[in-house]
Amino acid sequence: MSTAIRAAEPTDLPLIAALIRELAAYEKLSHEVRFDPARLGEYLFGARPMAEVLIAEADGEACGFALFFHNFSTFEGRPGLYLEDLFVRPAARGRGLGKALLARLAALAMERGCARLEWWVLDWNTPSIGFYQALGARPMDDWTVMRVDGEALAALAKA
Repeated sequence: MSTAIRAAEPTDLPLIAALIRELAAYEKLSHEVRFDPARLGEYLFGARPMAEVLIAEADGEACGFALFFHNFSTFEGRPGLYLEDLFVRPAARGRGLGKALLARLAALAMERGCARLEWWVLDWNTPSIGFYQALGARPMDDWTVMRVDGEALAALAKA
């Protein structure tokens, strides 16, 4: 089996949208998917991209993706990479594609002078947590994720 990790191109937008929907179904969050494909394409491939995508292929077939963007650490004084989504289709799991995606992200982080690569994982997703820990990731148990969205975001913007 041959595997490859490549940067996504604008023609991959339907694939990326499908993989996002598959990830949401796996995470039991399909009801949360609200993106507009045209707007997603603009944010990924437009004049000012906000995020990047890597595509994992096995024997020439797209089997997974990683969507990521830069963040910044004031304590380090350097950028980091934040992995928003990592997903490998169930039929392709166990072939090393998830590890290959993370290894490519780690290499990009090093190439770009980043201090770290980080992401969130759902508490119930013990297979993924074990996989990440086996690669050297550690949980940041002292931190609580905070979010403002929807009506609360609009209200805060007017405060």
